[in-house]
Amino acid sequence: MDADTGRVLFEKNGTQQLPMASTTKIMTLIVTLENTNTDDLVTFSKYASSMPDVQLNALAGEQFYLRDLLYSLMLESHNDSATAIAEYVGSTAFTDRVDAKDATKEQSKEYIKAFAKMMNQKARDIGCFNTYFITPNGLDAQMNMEDGSIAVHSTTAKDLARIMSYCINESPKKEQFLEITRTANYSFHNMVTKEDGTTENGSRSFSCNNHNAFLNMMDGALSGKTGFTNNAGYCYVGALKKDGKTFVVALLACGWPNNKSYKWSDTKKLMSYGLENYSFHYFDEAVVDETKFEPILIKNGQTKYIGGKAYSGLRVLELTSDKDKQEGLLLRDDEKIEVQYDITKELEAPVKVGDQVGTVKYLLNGEVWKIKNVVLTDSVNRIDFMWCFQQVFQKFAI
Repeated sequence: MDADTGRVLFEKNGTQQLPMASTTKIMTLIVTLENTNTDDLVTFSKYASSMPDVQLNALAGEQFYLRDLLYSLMLESHNDSATAIAEYVGSTAFTDRVDAKDATKEQSKEYIKAFAKMMNQKARDIGCFNTYFITPNGLDAQMNMEDGSIAVHSTTAKDLARIMSYCINESPKKEQFLEITRTANYSFHNMVTKEDGTTENGSRSFSCNNHNAFLNMMDGALSGKTGFTNNAGYCYVGALKKDGKTFVVALLACGWPNNKSYKWSDTKKLMSYGLENYSFHYFDEAVVDETKFEPILIKNGQTKYIGGKAYSGLRVLELTSDKDKQEGLLLRDDEKIEVQYDITKELEAPVKVGDQVGTVKYLLNGEVWKIKNVVLTDSVNRIDFMWCFQQVFQKFAI
């Protein structure tokens, strides 16, 4: 995927819904960053501490700064940290929430369900409609829905790539996302709250190492997250930025043991394909048919003399912002942007400068990627009694 436009450059079964394992955690991270203060203290519940490997091995009742748990989440992919984070963030939706150290298993699950709702809402907000989150850590899960259907924790390669694109390009917390996911190693302590309410380092220390090997495989590697479960197989989503191009590769069901390396070779192959075969082209490079912009007839419009025909010129509203001026697409050599015109041939007076009378559309393979408005450059009043009187007067006065 071209992360700057969301255009899919290559796909194989890109819309097939599949489990995505720990690649889930990119959504866990971005939802947390956008909805909390990373200086908050998070307490592990009994339920969170019971999660299966991979674990931080935190103890029930143990406290950590949220920012530290986010590194645990992304670098080591700790499932217990993901659960503790989800419980903490999800519990903010409850006015009667209890402290995590006192939460029952059922209460913990309710808080996680609330967090999953936030994840699913974010997915919809950014245009991912074939994704359903149940867990914050990506462990295989399914849920009975009210309509009798069964929802599976799953996404599509296209949606997963879209989520990563949002995280690195569009989120207001994109810088923090990149900082965390690009960190090579990170160390922290558990925290102890003293009687006066202040905190200090506890007796346990932890260290995390980034397992995203792709960061060292290609020049321009930007971010990524691995994943594996028995149902999902090996999964990966990664991003690369080089030569003004930003690509995201999303892989689901990319082999099972003993094929752990498939995800790396496939990612490099796809990234190389993008770098070698696509170059940026502005929409304004497309050849425009100037004959489409000849002045249009304004019926019953006032003119200088009786019997004349009224016309108004046309212009295309140009892009104004710096961002818009950069708008275009990555294209292969065999691809070409087409221009489609939809402009009114004539109008009824009165008309004003700036009235929209059509559009210019820029298409690639039948899909519209940019629309510019066509507007009038002249105002024309409608013929009325006063205009007729003035014309007759001028004629006879001469």
